[in-house]
Amino acid sequence: MRLRAANKRSADSLVRVRRHVCQNSTDMAVRAPNQRGSVLIIVLWIAFGLVAITLYFANSMSLELRASDNRVSGVIADQAIEGAARYVRYVLSNWGTNGMVPDVTSYARAAVPVGDAHFWLIGRDTNNPVGAGQLYCGLVDEASKLNLNTATSNMLITALESLPQINLDLAAAIIDWRDTNGTGASQTYYAMLHPAYQCKSYPFETVDELRLVYGADMQTLVGEDVNRNGILDPDENDDNGNGMPDPGILDYVTVYSREPGTYSNGVLRVDIRIVRGTNGPLGSLLQSTFGAARAGQILARPGFVNSGSNAVSTVPYASPLQFYRRSGMSSDEFAQIANALTVSGNTNYIEGRVNINTARPAVLACLPGFTTDLAQQLVTYRQLNPDKLTSIAWVVNALGQNNAATLQALEAGDYITTQSYQFSADVAALGPYGRGYRRTRFVFDTSGGTPRIVYRQDLSHLGWALGKEVRQTWLAKPTQ
Repeated sequence: MRLRAANKRSADSLVRVRRHVCQNSTDMAVRAPNQRGSVLIIVLWIAFGLVAITLYFANSMSLELRASDNRVSGVIADQAIEGAARYVRYVLSNWGTNGMVPDVTSYARAAVPVGDAHFWLIGRDTNNPVGAGQLYCGLVDEASKLNLNTATSNMLITALESLPQINLDLAAAIIDWRDTNGTGASQTYYAMLHPAYQCKSYPFETVDELRLVYGADMQTLVGEDVNRNGILDPDENDDNGNGMPDPGILDYVTVYSREPGTYSNGVLRVDIRIVRGTNGPLGSLLQSTFGAARAGQILARPGFVNSGSNAVSTVPYASPLQFYRRSGMSSDEFAQIANALTVSGNTNYIEGRVNINTARPAVLACLPGFTTDLAQQLVTYRQLNPDKLTSIAWVVNALGQNNAATLQALEAGDYITTQSYQFSADVAALGPYGRGYRRTRFVFDTSGGTPRIVYRQDLSHLGWALGKEVRQTWLAKPTQ
């Protein structure tokens, strides 16, 4: 009986063990797929994270590579600008020492290659203003503008009246700023500003000083041409709808126009404010140029006491133009001596004369006695007669006999010239593949014989200035 009971208990235990094993096997069979799914999800998330990190760093490296490439392109563009400055100095060394304005066809000025970079000389066409988006390239003659330090109040007022937004208060403020007497209506205005400053009461050193002058708001300074490139860009407003970039006063003024008061050998020019007879400086100049007989005829003209060797002019000459009109010389004769004459005395430089060969109509209209129509008449004449612009005498032929009052007003002061010794080069450059845009404006002075940079300004912050066509041509090139 005992043996049978023991066997029964063993059998029961074996049954329970089998049931337990079977139950565990069933549980394991149920749990195994769930565990494998969780592991798969975890692995997928880890893989996704690694891929995301890889893509992030790859994109960062791509951006850094592009940024690095842009920085390198910018450095190359900077070097292209330096190369452009050296090139302009070379051009002016061959043209500028004798007061001639370089012919735009004689030098490279658009998309000029410098290694892998290119540069453009952003200029102005003073004869044929271009329309919207049409970039003109070339050097800019500083003598084609009004000089802030020598222009009269009436000349400045006329210039301001030609602007889209008239601000005539600026003309008086400019006179106050440059006068050395320390008085003027704008003195109190500067003292009330925060921070306050004083009126300079000294000549302008740069045109940028205008930003300190009363009445010189940005609309007056730059007009519609916000980036100062001479064209109407798509992002600039055409307020009067004429399709042209109406500029501000900055486009019309300078502080750099001056001519040497001596010949290249250091000898002073002939002062015609007091003219003596054949023994005087003018008489010697006339005899050496035309001979004694012709010199005697010129000196015998009305305005001289007599034709003797010690004759003295009874009427002082206010300008070379006035001397020409009274001398009886032909325009060809006067052209031979025009650059040897002065009314500035024994000075090293003649300041602020306007070059009538290169000035735009808006500047010519500022000359004494001129109107907009007469200014355009001069421009038309010089377009049709490019071979007759050798001296200021051509202005008499251009105006004709019907404008005697205008000629009298013009000859009353030493306002005009046909020579230029200062030129600005507005250089924009692109690095390889149209990247790394840079822009710098230089002013070169050749009045000392050797061209030298007297002003430099970075204009890159004004944005793209090369127009739509250049953007489409150069920025569409394939990237590295």
